[in-house]
Amino acid sequence: MKESVPRRIFRVCNTVFLLIVALVCITPFINLLAVSFSDKIAVAAGEVTYYPIGFTVVSYEFITNTSKFVQSLLVSLKRTALGVPINLLLIVLTAYPLSKMKKEFRARNVFSWFFVVTILFNAGLIPNYMMVRTTGLIDKIWALVLPGALPVFSMLVVMNYMRSLPKELEEAAYIDGATHVQTLIRIILPVATPTIATVALFSFVGHWNSWFDGMIYMNKIQHYPLQTYLQTVVVNPEEFFRSNTDLSGNLVKYLAMVSARTTGAAQMFLAMVPILCVYPYLQKYFTTGLVMGSVKG
Repeated sequence: MKESVPRRIFRVCNTVFLLIVALVCITPFINLLAVSFSDKIAVAAGEVTYYPIGFTVVSYEFITNTSKFVQSLLVSLKRTALGVPINLLLIVLTAYPLSKMKKEFRARNVFSWFFVVTILFNAGLIPNYMMVRTTGLIDKIWALVLPGALPVFSMLVVMNYMRSLPKELEEAAYIDGATHVQTLIRIILPVATPTIATVALFSFVGHWNSWFDGMIYMNKIQHYPLQTYLQTVVVNPEEFFRSNTDLSGNLVKYLAMVSARTTGAAQMFLAMVPILCVYPYLQKYFTTGLVMGSVKG
């Protein structure tokens, strides 16, 4: 079909508008990267915009030589490695029975409302902290994983997608003698790959970017996840320099070459690297998985 002139004009204007929006979104990251690779004098003088001035990698050398940064990075990696599989396991095991018809699972509505209520109402910070403390999870990695083990919103997305699947798929599996577990693993999950990948991305980003729970559940700085540690560095950069006794003799040399702003920019950029690596692989599932799981066909 031949496009009309108004259609072509719309496509051009839409493309230009989206390019401008994308440029506005990516500009702060370019500036952050430029600051991290720039000399501290140029950064202090406000000369750095979108390219490094006085190119140097000393900021990255400085932060990677600090034990606290490495410890917090390992805590975040451990949290993500534990949290994402647990989230996905509980999401699938909860969404599958709730996706059944009422005649197949009579208590479906009761459990559905039970989970929906948890979205609308929250116990609050103090009861949550008391629960974590009473169960003995303070200063343990499980305090960052178990309180949010079942993301209800993601579960509802997966549940709605499973409800939209043709019932003939499951009926054919049952006729062939498959159990519910076999049907879930061999029939439902392969079909639901886009939606599962979407909620996996939600879970990964949520665990990696979360900082507040580390602040309230961890008493020792060596147990902080990466984002909590970065938050303390950004809020109080002077304390960051004073506390780095592990650099000992090299500390004076580094202080002459880096500043709180350059090291903070380097740390924030390093914290974004895992997201930048994972997102391109799951991005193709993002739109289709979210739409398919949000609208019941």
